Amino acid sequence: MLTGMTDKKKRDKLIIKYAPLVKNIVERIALRLPNHVSKDDLINVGIIGLISALNKFDETRNVPFATYARIRIQGAVLDELRLRDDVSRSARNKAAKLEKAFATLQRKLKRHPTDEEVSDFFGISIDEYYKLLDEAKGVCILSTDNLDPNYCEKYGAHDVLEKIDQNNPFSVLAHNELKEALKHAIDSLSKKEKLVLSLYYYDELTLKEIGRVMELSESRICQIHSQTMLKLKSILKKNK
Repeated sequence: MLTGMTDKKKRDKLIIKYAPLVKNIVERIALRLPNHVSKDDLINVGIIGLISALNKFDETRNVPFATYARIRIQGAVLDELRLRDDVSRSARNKAAKLEKAFATLQRKLKRHPTDEEVSDFFGISIDEYYKLLDEAKGVCILSTDNLDPNYCEKYGAHDVLEKIDQNNPFSVLAHNELKEALKHAIDSLSKKEKLVLSLYYYDELTLKEIGRVMELSESRICQIHSQTMLKLKSILKKNK
C-alpha cells in the first residue's frame, strides 16, 4: 500500500491524480470495441482497478506505481469485457427486462424473489430463466443512469465520470452516496450471492475457481453473478 493511504484526503488526491490514466487506457481499449460498448461503464471498472492498485501496491518492490496501476487498471477492464462477452443490444434489453422483473417482484414480496418466482413471472421454466441470465451477463452496476439527476444536470452526464479537479463529483459519489447505497444493497443479498461477490471482487478468484470452492459449475457461478449484478443495479436505481 502506498504511504499515506490511510489518510482519506491523500487517497482521494491520488485517485484524482491518476484518473486521467484510467481514461487513457479505456480510450485505447475502446478503439478495438463496437460502438455500443459504453466507455462510461469501462471507466467505472478502471477506477475500481485504480483503487485496487492503491490498496495493494508494494513500495518495497521498486516498481513505479504508474506502471503497476496501468497493469491493474487494464486487467480490470479486460476482465470486465471477458465477463460481459461484449454485451450486445439484445443482451442489454434482456438485462433491462430482468432488472424490471426483480424490482416489480421485490416491491410485491418485500424481499428478493427466488429463482422460481422470477421464472414464474416470465412464464418460463427454470432452465430457460438461467439461459436468460446467461444471455444478459456482463451488466455493470454503475452507469450515468444510476447517478443523482442533480449531478448530471450540474456537470453533464458524460462529464460526471471524467471530472478530475478538486470538485470531482465522481469522487464524492464513490465515497459517500454510492458507497452507502452499495452497502445497503449488498447487505440485502443472499449468503450465496455475497460469497460470489466476495470471492470474485475481493479475493480475485476466477469464476472457475469460485465454482470449485462452492462446488458449482462455472456456468452456474456466472448466472449467480449476473443475477446479483442485476439485483444491485435495480436497488441502486430505486434508491437514486
